[in-house]
Amino acid sequence: MSGEDRKSDLAREHKERQEKRAAAEGSSKAKRNAFIGAGVAVVVVAGGIFAATTLRGGDGPDPAAAESSASASASASPSASLPIAPTTTAAAGPVTCTYKRDDSVPNKFVGLPGKKPNMKLKKMTINFNRGKVVVDLMTDAAPCTVNSLSFLSKKHFYDNMKCHRLVTPDVAGVHLLQCGDPQAKADGKNPTDGQGTSGYVYSDENVEIPPAKGVVFMSQPGDSMGQNNSQFVFSLSDENTQLGAGFSTVGVVSEGMDMLLGLAKNGQDLIVNEADITGDGGTTAPKKPVIIKSITFS
Repeated sequence: MSGEDRKSDLAREHKERQEKRAAAEGSSKAKRNAFIGAGVAVVVVAGGIFAATTLRGGDGPDPAAAESSASASASASPSASLPIAPTTTAAAGPVTCTYKRDDSVPNKFVGLPGKKPNMKLKKMTINFNRGKVVVDLMTDAAPCTVNSLSFLSKKHFYDNMKCHRLVTPDVAGVHLLQCGDPQAKADGKNPTDGQGTSGYVYSDENVEIPPAKGVVFMSQPGDSMGQNNSQFVFSLSDENTQLGAGFSTVGVVSEGMDMLLGLAKNGQDLIVNEADITGDGGTTAPKKPVIIKSITFS
């Protein structure tokens, strides 16, 4: 099958999934909201407890989605189990990225990334206070996402940053670690944990991959699109795939998965933030802090 045929098939499959989601009306939206965002409130969905998510408190308008002219080919959906090989499909022609300033939420603005991504980046190494994690990047399929993360790492944006959200299946029906809020205190008391960003947004990329165990993807506000920012998520269970694709996927963990899985055995290892401003409380942070010391790319 040629690259163009594959792209056509993926586009058709993506359109069919969108139509199915639209036909399901509130059901699909509830599932997506239940899975990931920047803040969290506990709700009951389809007989189980999930973490309903939103980026913004209040009813203010969302910023317009950033436009990207990146024409990278989408990679095929991988197996739900590790290892998942990063895509090797090259982008068709030069890639240009567009990032749009967004100061509607708490943020730490260190500038906008350049428009031309480094397509040679293959690995992202995150040095936590609890150990090292290496991510095999899908740069060909997500060049602007990798470009943003690399830019922020060079600006030391992530240095000494606390990961604000750790969720275990017994608490929220999903298993994940979320990082990237520069304002987060992860102490169970700060009402705006999960609200902070890098102060800009950009478009979606590489959205065909479901969040299987080991997949690393970008957080967005609820069911929004084109509002990727500085927050990213480690999927820690294959059970997360039940909620479908649609998130900008960065890559797959190739080293350090055991450390991530050992961060919390159950809800007793978490702190519940009852002051969460998203409405009902319930943001969960690790009792033993998970801190990013630095991030490097190679």
